[in-house]
Amino acid sequence: MLPWKRVLRPLAALLLTAAALAAPTAAAHASDAPTSGWNDYTCKPSAAHPRPVVLVHGTLGNSVDNWLGLAPYLEHRGYCVYSLDYGQLPGVPLFHALGPIDKSAQQLSVFVDRVLAATGAAKADLVGHSQGGMMPRYYLKFLGGADKVNALVGIAPSNHGTTLSGLTHLLPYFPGAEDLLNATTPALAQQVVGSDFLNRLNEGGDTVPGVRYTVLATQYDEVVTPYRSQFLSGPGVRNVVLQDLCPLDLSEHVFVGLTDRIAFHEVANALDPAHATPTTCASVFS
Repeated sequence: MLPWKRVLRPLAALLLTAAALAAPTAAAHASDAPTSGWNDYTCKPSAAHPRPVVLVHGTLGNSVDNWLGLAPYLEHRGYCVYSLDYGQLPGVPLFHALGPIDKSAQQLSVFVDRVLAATGAAKADLVGHSQGGMMPRYYLKFLGGADKVNALVGIAPSNHGTTLSGLTHLLPYFPGAEDLLNATTPALAQQVVGSDFLNRLNEGGDTVPGVRYTVLATQYDEVVTPYRSQFLSGPGVRNVVLQDLCPLDLSEHVFVGLTDRIAFHEVANALDPAHATPTTCASVFS
């Protein structure tokens, strides 16, 4: 790469980041949507957005921290937005999604039922980051979730596991390491490429009928690797590399879910494809 490109690329990334931080304030003033915060069980879906949106955090995340960017973004666009905590371990506050993923999917099932009962909606849309983009697939496939969910949007989801930039290949060289992971943080072990959990989840196909799937991946993901392992195959699937939409988007695994308004714009498109608009670098201002 030429020296001038090495200078311009981080500069462009800095400008996008600054725009992303400034844009939510502008959007809040421009919107007529209520601003009472998400997890408002008095919220009733509108005709324009008839389904509530359930946000599913990632590994080591929680129902608040993971969604400080996306939840207001969707709320200001008129959605009823909800988020849950799941996969808690005893004595471990704030850092969740570490327990067995099948048990976490059961927690999601209970939460979706609660949201549907409160809103009166027939179905919900799910948006998840990292493990939160993969775990709902267990709910859809094995726990009857397909009858209650219209769409699943995964932001950097661990759909086919991760090598963690190659680090998981070292586990066999440390006797007892895999057993320790399984015993103390089951969800971490279950997200390693080739785990029994993932083999069962993906056996017979990635998708179930009746649900639309969108996967948003960044080529700079250093956690769920290789990043194309996040993609799904099957009917009703749209796989997106964010850099194909905005080459200046340098978000990695964490920030793609926390602050990336390029990704947020694509989430909005996936939730309302009939009114989708092109996602470009300028979408940080939308």
